[in-house]
Amino acid sequence: MPAPIRLRELIRTIRTARTQAEEREMIQKECAAIRSSFREEDNTYRCRNVAKLLYMHMLGYPAHFGQLECLKLIASQKFTDKRIGYLGAMLLLDERQDVHLLMTNCIKNDLNHSTQYVQGLALCTLGCMGSSEMCRDLAGEVEKLLKTSNSYLRKKAALCAVHVIRKVPELMEMFLPATKNLLSEKNHGVLHTSVVLLTEMCERSPDMLLHFRKLVPQLVRILKNLIMSGYSPEHDVSGISDPFLQVRILRLLRILGRSDDDSSEAMNDILAQVATNTETSKNVGNAILYETVLTIMDIKSESGLRVLAINILGRFLLNNDKNIRYVALTSLLKTVQTDHNAVQRHRSTIVDCLKDLDVSIKRRAMELSFALVNGNNIRGMMKELLYFLDSCDPEFKADCASGVFLAAEKYAPSKRWHIDTIMRVLTTAGSYVRDDSVPNLIQLITNSVEMHAYTVQRLYKALLDDISQQPLVQVSSWCIGEYGDLLVSGQCEEEEPIQVTEDEVLDVLEGLLVSNLSTPVTRGYSLTAIMKLSTRFSSVNRIKKVVSIYGSICLQMYSYSLQVQSTHPPCFTGSIYTSSLFYRFNLHVLYYLVSLLFQANDLLDLLGGNDVVPVIQTTLPTKPASAGGELLDLLGDLSLSSRTSLSLFLSFSFSHSPVITIHATNTTEADMTEFVFQAAVPKTFQLQLLSPSSNIVPALNQGSVTQVIRVLNPQKQQLRMRVKLTYTHKGSPIQDLAEVNNFPPQSWQ
Repeated sequence: MPAPIRLRELIRTIRTARTQAEEREMIQKECAAIRSSFREEDNTYRCRNVAKLLYMHMLGYPAHFGQLECLKLIASQKFTDKRIGYLGAMLLLDERQDVHLLMTNCIKNDLNHSTQYVQGLALCTLGCMGSSEMCRDLAGEVEKLLKTSNSYLRKKAALCAVHVIRKVPELMEMFLPATKNLLSEKNHGVLHTSVVLLTEMCERSPDMLLHFRKLVPQLVRILKNLIMSGYSPEHDVSGISDPFLQVRILRLLRILGRSDDDSSEAMNDILAQVATNTETSKNVGNAILYETVLTIMDIKSESGLRVLAINILGRFLLNNDKNIRYVALTSLLKTVQTDHNAVQRHRSTIVDCLKDLDVSIKRRAMELSFALVNGNNIRGMMKELLYFLDSCDPEFKADCASGVFLAAEKYAPSKRWHIDTIMRVLTTAGSYVRDDSVPNLIQLITNSVEMHAYTVQRLYKALLDDISQQPLVQVSSWCIGEYGDLLVSGQCEEEEPIQVTEDEVLDVLEGLLVSNLSTPVTRGYSLTAIMKLSTRFSSVNRIKKVVSIYGSICLQMYSYSLQVQSTHPPCFTGSIYTSSLFYRFNLHVLYYLVSLLFQANDLLDLLGGNDVVPVIQTTLPTKPASAGGELLDLLGDLSLSSRTSLSLFLSFSFSHSPVITIHATNTTEADMTEFVFQAAVPKTFQLQLLSPSSNIVPALNQGSVTQVIRVLNPQKQQLRMRVKLTYTHKGSPIQDLAEVNNFPPQSWQ
């Protein structure tokens, strides 16, 4: 069999592929050749084939069929074979594979090998993918290597011990004696790995944490030697002696000094030295300073030292590196509650970060700015934050508006300032505020009695300028409905009053009802405001006309959507009683509206009718059931007659519950146009009116209008229905009212 190509040649060949399909073809061809070589037990080129297989694995192609070949290489006596075999085991195997059980004996033999590099390979493999069983079996060999005098093996054994502790925490005490002696080692690699091992043990065991706190002076001495030592080319990085070891020691000191006065006292001086002597021109120094700041903030340090740490973070805010600025803002946000005054000194720098182009920095700066707001700086900070709200991206507006609301509620210097601030937010970001902002502002206005005239005038002006911000429009409508008399009378003392007539106010509110920008909730506020003004304005006839027109239209428009959304209506359900529209946004307004409209308990009052038609009680004739369902003439030969002596007949039929079909016929000589059928049922029912077949009832019984009703009766109570008919006959508008109480049981059971 010809010799397989070398790894370098394979890499060169794969790189010449111009498409992914071509590369995949090359890989498949080479994998087939490698499989053939494995089947022939070719020991000469096994190492080369496994190396190529690992390269393919790194490219993302399957290489699991080489796992057993890795074990064969590990069992080889050649170092080059062992090196590739252990590398393949670390890449291709994990503790979920059964194959790793076969490795335990090989690793144990290699841990006792006479060559340190073979021992190092075994330690690296065990520390990378050793399972709990392997760690238990080989922990003794690892502990033995921790005590050896060879620094190369000690540092690898320390890292392997970290993996053993993570897998089997109860073996922690086995490494305790050897770990103490590691800190006296001169070799920086051993020192580094020993600090990592100590950190792992302290984080996992409170007993170990108490035990190792007595090592704080020794750690402080090591850190001091690193700072004061001269130039060492072996450990120098950008002019700083072994920054990796310094960071690890600082992290361990933070764990040891947390919630311990004695340990914190012992490390205060060295932390001050690190904070003042570390060079900040390079990123290496910034990394050490950041770890120093975290340590100072986490232990029980002196107040002066904490101020020094916050000043370091303040200098980070002036750095050109965005990552450093972000880290500084995040750290200041964590410490602002405990060291508020120290962070306040950097308020101007933090506010400047609101103008940063990076969205992450901008968000952290916004959160920190709100955390810095207090009673002394509320005016200045709100000015900056409102400017930020005007110019920020839409993704920030909701959080910024919410923060302004909370800060204004907590630290507002006056009620007028509070109201002006909330109105400013609603004007600039009204579409992004929370759902509870409208009732909260209404409550604030209600409690500020002396500001009613000023507020209604400001809101009326805002309404004239812009009606696109729906929360602002809703608050304005409510305020005009409550204090419209103050607006018209011009009683504002805080600013120059404006001259407004009743008709101008009603024009604005009526415009909201027909505006395409108005949501159903906004129309509900506007309609409610108009009805409230009937007790404050003299234009009662106009108000009744508006309510009779828009009240019916609005409620019909929203009936279908609200039947889906409203699961607990407070009064009746149906196209005419869909009061849940108002229930959803302001319950007390609903009850005010209901009490206003249902004074005579008459359906006609809801749509502004002036005459009351008596309720017509009917009896049901008994008819046999048919295959197509029972046809019930609920009103018999009795017509729903008005004073014009017209005859409009309704017949109710149903084929299956809960669907009821109404057929309207006209016996007169003229068509009935603009026909609208409306119905209401008690609150225990749910009613849905589908679209009628037509709005014209032909004359002389030449046709009928069909209306389908769906009635849900979860409690299986007797069905009662109140109906109202509106139509035009010979140019005259007609309204008829009736109540049906005698539905047969099969229509509602």
